[in-house]
Amino acid sequence: MGSTVAEFRHRAQENIAEKARFGILASIGFCHLLNDMVQSLIPAIYPILKTSFHLDFGQIGLISFVYQLVACLLQPFVGLYTDKRPKPYSLATGMGFTVVGLLLLASASTFGVLLIAAAFVGMGSSIFHPESSRVARLASGGQHGLAQSLFQVGGNAGSALGPLLAAFLVLPRGQHSIAWCSLAILLGIVILIRIGNWYKSHNLSSAGGRKLAFQRPALSSKTIAFSVAILIALIFSKYFYLASLSSYYTFYLISKFHVSVRTAQLLLFVFLGAAAAGTVIGGPIGDRLGRKVVIWCSILGVLPFTLILPYANLFWTTILSIIIGLIIASAFTAILVYAQELMPGKIGMVSGLFFGFAFGMGGVGAAVLGKIADATSITFVYHVCAFLPVIGLLTAFLPDLEKKKPSTVLA
Repeated sequence: MGSTVAEFRHRAQENIAEKARFGILASIGFCHLLNDMVQSLIPAIYPILKTSFHLDFGQIGLISFVYQLVACLLQPFVGLYTDKRPKPYSLATGMGFTVVGLLLLASASTFGVLLIAAAFVGMGSSIFHPESSRVARLASGGQHGLAQSLFQVGGNAGSALGPLLAAFLVLPRGQHSIAWCSLAILLGIVILIRIGNWYKSHNLSSAGGRKLAFQRPALSSKTIAFSVAILIALIFSKYFYLASLSSYYTFYLISKFHVSVRTAQLLLFVFLGAAAAGTVIGGPIGDRLGRKVVIWCSILGVLPFTLILPYANLFWTTILSIIIGLIIASAFTAILVYAQELMPGKIGMVSGLFFGFAFGMGGVGAAVLGKIADATSITFVYHVCAFLPVIGLLTAFLPDLEKKKPSTVLA
């Protein structure tokens, strides 16, 4: 009788957890929105900072380089550490660093303080992304691509909102108004504490039972390492190109088409909104057709449009930016889930490595492209970057994981 009651309670708890999963995915996606909204606010206010602090493009690139490099270096170590010692409340702690960065950014009076503020935002992201990606996978119910897409679309939607905040809050009210954004981050901290409670109970219930079984692909260690190297090259292609848009698209529009700062920020929002929509598509398609198909289409498939972009007028530049955003945004979800399937049981490390490398390439790309823009022109940057999607040809060397017979191992 006792065992029957215990079994009933166990099944009831499983049903409750199952019903809670989409609530958890929505919550973690919303917090991702808030986190990335703050990140995208920084490049969106570059035209304001450039005028206020008399910066050149190299200094603009250095701001991006600092906050993205900090995130790049820390995220793999955060993920590796939390694989062994899960920290349910580290998500809220990470957003605490982001609040500090925002307040410093709002009150900065020197270029050095701007860099320190950017570093704090980078630290916040480095703590947030690996563990939040793990939470999304835990709440996926086996639909890993869909879960990562829902998680990623929150981040992309937040990235799209950053330019709107810049256009309608910071531009009319000045740099000090950035502090108001900290209220949104404080809301995120409250939500993340609740997610931490769910994560803690979920992790303890898993630890109390049998060890989790993972499906390891039937591949050699050498093949897995080679595949990871290819995925990193694809991340380089995607994020180096995106750095040209996220950091310099407003300057490109202002320089080439003589639009106002607000119009340029609104067109940046249009591009980032298209990227958010593209993220939703990539995960479910990857679940159905395979990650490799999505990687092929999202990296190499964008090449014709990037080649045309530098020669287009304002109308077609807007249309092409939408198409590029829709196509290229689906790549990261497919690459991340593919990597997680290559190395099961190391979700935090894999997430930290790829989020970190994405941030790093965005930072290095912004710094390098800023120097190129200073030496040549902002238009020349888009002529050079147009060929980056050719790297997508490396996808041909990735193994088809769906065709490999997996072996089951215990964590």
